[in-house]
Amino acid sequence: MNTSERSMRNRIAAHLSWAKTPDRSARTAAARRRSHHTRFIEKARELHPDGTDEQIAKAAEALKKAHYTELARRSAQSRRIRSEMAQAAKQKRAAQLLAEAGADPAAA
Repeated sequence: MNTSERSMRNRIAAHLSWAKTPDRSARTAAARRRSHHTRFIEKARELHPDGTDEQIAKAAEALKKAHYTELARRSAQSRRIRSEMAQAAKQKRAAQLLAEAGADPAAA
């Protein structure tokens, strides 16, 4: 099964699961209670125990931005590494094909 088929199978399963869920709100309640927003506010309160609500909100927003910026950095890094690995594999394969054909890979 290729990636596309697996993805479609998983989407079907998700749709069927939601179709069988009588109380959607109850199903997602735990996630809402422990949302990222709550986590950032808790961390901001740890960093600024005597802070005002406004200071806590600003610190939580900064923590949230830092978190998502870090995720974006990691994602970009991962994409770059995958791209470099694919390019290296492509060059290696081209060199192998040239060697098999009897050509000098250094001349290419």
